[in-house]
Amino acid sequence: MSSIVDVFNIAASGLAAERLRLQTIATNMANAKTTRTAAGGPFQRQIPTFEATPVDRFGDELDRATSRVVVTGIGSDGRPPIRVYDPSHPDAGADGYVAYPDVDIMQEMVDLMSTNRAYEANSSVVEATRDMALRALDIGR
Repeated sequence: MSSIVDVFNIAASGLAAERLRLQTIATNMANAKTTRTAAGGPFQRQIPTFEATPVDRFGDELDRATSRVVVTGIGSDGRPPIRVYDPSHPDAGADGYVAYPDVDIMQEMVDLMSTNRAYEANSSVVEATRDMALRALDIGR
């Protein structure tokens, strides 16, 4: 049977996942014009990967249906860089083209708004659960 602690754990996993997603978006936006990285070449847009894991694999049907979020990794999207002709740039190749990351700021802003909404939703779950627990304690007095 799911407990109030499970609800807090599920919401907390969602909050942590959205915080990591926010950090990834911030990294993408900050490096939108980075033409040189330690690995060589332009920055690659990063994307976190999430996975749902059951709260209790051996519980009743409700326990098996409820899941928490686990971040399985952060990978690059693999899109090729955008080539811009600028022979005066220090990272220009012999042909005069510079490779810039294919990071679309508008897409990152949309992802940022989506992340914000998901974070707010998980935060509301935590607040509602806390309020319900406090009301239950008041009934018991």
